[in-house]
Amino acid sequence: MMVIPSNARRVHVFVEGRVQGVWFRDSAWQVAGRLGVKGWVRNLPDGRVEAVYEGNAEAVNEMLAWTNRGPDRADVTNVDIHDEEPKGERSFSVR
Repeated sequence: MMVIPSNARRVHVFVEGRVQGVWFRDSAWQVAGRLGVKGWVRNLPDGRVEAVYEGNAEAVNEMLAWTNRGPDRADVTNVDIHDEEPKGERSFSVR
């Protein structure tokens, strides 16, 4: 599992596995709320999930770790790490 650098504040993630559907998105919304992570998650037509996680590095790392173990054996296939300030998501949304 990839752990993002301590200065990372925004992560763009692609996930594959048995993640398509409401269960993963709703679970991500709940976990993000508990961790204080902002951003969004959405299903892609090809069966993957795309997500953006924003917040302090510790919370974003915890969210990424949750994504890796996920409720449906999610497998993070690509992570784009940004160490700049978050771009201003107001909450965590399911799209």
